[in-house]
Amino acid sequence: MNRTLAYSTCPNDTFIFHALVHGLVKAEGTDFKTHLHDVEALNGFATERTFDVTKLSFAALGHLRHRYALLRSGAALGRGCGPLIVAKPGFDPKRLKEVPIAVPGLMTTAHLLLGLYLGQSPNSAPMVFDTIMPKVAAGEFEAGLIIHESRFTYADHGLTCVDDLGAFWERETDLPIPLGGIAAARDLPKDEITRIDAAISQSVTYAFAHPNASRDYIRSHAVELSDEVTQSHIDLYVNNFSIDLGDEGIAAVEALMDRAEKSGLIPQSEAPLFV
Repeated sequence: MNRTLAYSTCPNDTFIFHALVHGLVKAEGTDFKTHLHDVEALNGFATERTFDVTKLSFAALGHLRHRYALLRSGAALGRGCGPLIVAKPGFDPKRLKEVPIAVPGLMTTAHLLLGLYLGQSPNSAPMVFDTIMPKVAAGEFEAGLIIHESRFTYADHGLTCVDDLGAFWERETDLPIPLGGIAAARDLPKDEITRIDAAISQSVTYAFAHPNASRDYIRSHAVELSDEVTQSHIDLYVNNFSIDLGDEGIAAVEALMDRAEKSGLIPQSEAPLFV
């Protein structure tokens, strides 16, 4: 069966999926046509059910649980890896509820966490994540919300960290922060979803066992990143939760959904997280 598989160009995703899309591990009975896009673009595609299996921000999954079921493998979830609020030195954090904030998309988990942090819907200006720091540094916005490898380079733009939303989440819940996961369309056969889930888990395991195998593939999609930043990105976002969410990972996702529902930031849903 031919299926579409979509994930981001970020090093954590290309590291995770390299073995699967290059035939080093297989999902029995399923062949994939791959599509790589920015995560917020993937969130948008998912509203139209464009891809069979796709990377999604957990915030986006909160809006799409009727359409997509979460897989246990492939997730970006952990501690010390949350989005950061950045600004020029001297910015008063009390003004965050007043000023427009540059954000990496309205359906990102970063944006959802910002709403939980502020206790209200943020005054947000969405844009591609890698344009945020230059715009804040240039004074176009007083504050920005950064994700991915930007957390390693914001100081190079003369910016300071106003607060760490991952640390905020961990203080509030004592749970790891769930950033993004892999979801399968609910109209796929359940047994096929199970096989795909297992294959992605095997792809992560292969990546850990053969860390150099995916190097060229990762570099081909991360051409603007140094080897050091690329490896730091992988080390931060790929871990045992990427092999299997486990009980703690599932508890973290459920806590995020529950808090977001109660805050009115995502719709209520009776759909189970998994198939």
